[in-house]
Amino acid sequence: MKNDKSELRKNVLGGKIFIYPTDTIYGIGCNALDEDAVERIRQLKQRDLKPFSVIAPSFKWIEENLIVDCDLNKYLPGRYTLVLKKKNPGFLKWVSPLETLGVRIPNNEFCFNIQKFRVPFITTSVNLSGQKPITEIAELTKEIREKVDLIVDVGKLNGSPSTLVIGGKEIKR
Repeated sequence: MKNDKSELRKNVLGGKIFIYPTDTIYGIGCNALDEDAVERIRQLKQRDLKPFSVIAPSFKWIEENLIVDCDLNKYLPGRYTLVLKKKNPGFLKWVSPLETLGVRIPNNEFCFNIQKFRVPFITTSVNLSGQKPITEIAELTKEIREKVDLIVDVGKLNGSPSTLVIGGKEIKR
């Protein structure tokens, strides 16, 4: 995909499913407000109702929708997923049926670009549930490759899944 921001905006807001780089591993995502697109990712990953996390559009969005129990500036942007309690338990229930929601702001150019569209964006590893995440597009299975709309390939990534922060405590995965 070209670096055309208006085309990217149209695709993000139009319900397309992306494979994209983060600051850790390749993720698969879509506009988290699009319930159908979120369900497509759930089916593609063969995942039950285990919650997804989102790339938050801003710190302000996090503070408006979630109860912040840690210093956002300490972890974001960066290689962390903060698991925070929702102010409204029904908020994004198709993303996370729990009272909590995982939020990230990866330190990555693609992720900074999608934040500009002011919508939360699903972020989950590119793999079938239970399999290892990928660090380069060549590792993608044909099954997944054929079911996504766009792939943003920036070469090999050197990461492992983000570190969870729950109740101010870091949990490596």
